[in-house]
Amino acid sequence: MEPDIYSKLHTEGYLSDASFEKIRQKQSNHLFSVHWELKTLLSLGVMLLSGGLGILVYKNIDTIGHQVILAFIALICIGCFTYCFKNKLPFSRAKVKAPNTGFDYILLLGSISMVTFIGYLQYQYTVFGLNYGLATFIPMLFLFYIAYYFDHLGILSMAIAALALWMGISITPKTLLAYGTFNSRDIILTYVLFGAMLLAAAYLTKRFDIKKHFKFSYHHYGVHVTFIALLAGYFEFYNEALSVLWIVILLALAAYILWDAYQEKSFYFILLAILYSYFALACLLTRMLFATMREDSIYFLFMCFIGSAIGLIFLLININKNLKRDDHLQ
Repeated sequence: MEPDIYSKLHTEGYLSDASFEKIRQKQSNHLFSVHWELKTLLSLGVMLLSGGLGILVYKNIDTIGHQVILAFIALICIGCFTYCFKNKLPFSRAKVKAPNTGFDYILLLGSISMVTFIGYLQYQYTVFGLNYGLATFIPMLFLFYIAYYFDHLGILSMAIAALALWMGISITPKTLLAYGTFNSRDIILTYVLFGAMLLAAAYLTKRFDIKKHFKFSYHHYGVHVTFIALLAGYFEFYNEALSVLWIVILLALAAYILWDAYQEKSFYFILLAILYSYFALACLLTRMLFATMREDSIYFLFMCFIGSAIGLIFLLININKNLKRDDHLQ
């Protein structure tokens, strides 16, 4: 109810002076949420602590000693995980809320410390030898376990990044570490596989009702990685007869993403599917027009881009309106 309604009720005698005064005081002292401010400060705290410790170690590495540094990182890691295991809520296949505001950030600090500890151990003492794939595989397994066991989306993103790193290193570790380069075709095919794995994980997560809210993270990374890898494959095999097959696969994937996005009523994924498809079709059109080698091809191409861009904008606006209208009807 608006304040003037209270005044009207008071004037008409429906509210006593005491009640009206209490309402007026309550409205003049509004409570406001500091939820996001607190979460921002906690995030900054974790980042500053991690960064500060890194700088401290870097500047005092000769005087502190590697064993002391490793022990210190291990203590932080053990302390964080001990707290989290003691205070966690029971595991569930559905979404589980954190028991308190600081829980997720303590868990994040513990996970960062764990990855730092394993990385430091490998860098300084090469405990895994030259098997760098194993050095990335073990942290990846831990991160996936932590993400699911404690229901943490941030750590799930770290686990996905670790999976990407492990797959990349597993292809050509010697070439990567010695020369800093990959065989481009190998890495393209690897990341097509990586993207397909993420899309499959997104589907299975919802299909078997295991942490369904994780679907967005898998889907988000999977869509971008797969589309970009398919486009990279098209340009890598540009001069070969089957280069167009990459675009065909991309358009087929876009159709699936579009269908799934409409099912989920997600404008974000509709936008991605349309934009990546538009770019792929624009590449094909440009290739065909330049193949004709006509003087007016470039002008026709510009007109196509201008007209299609305008049409694309109106299409997206219309789709967004329809999605909002459907939400209101439900």
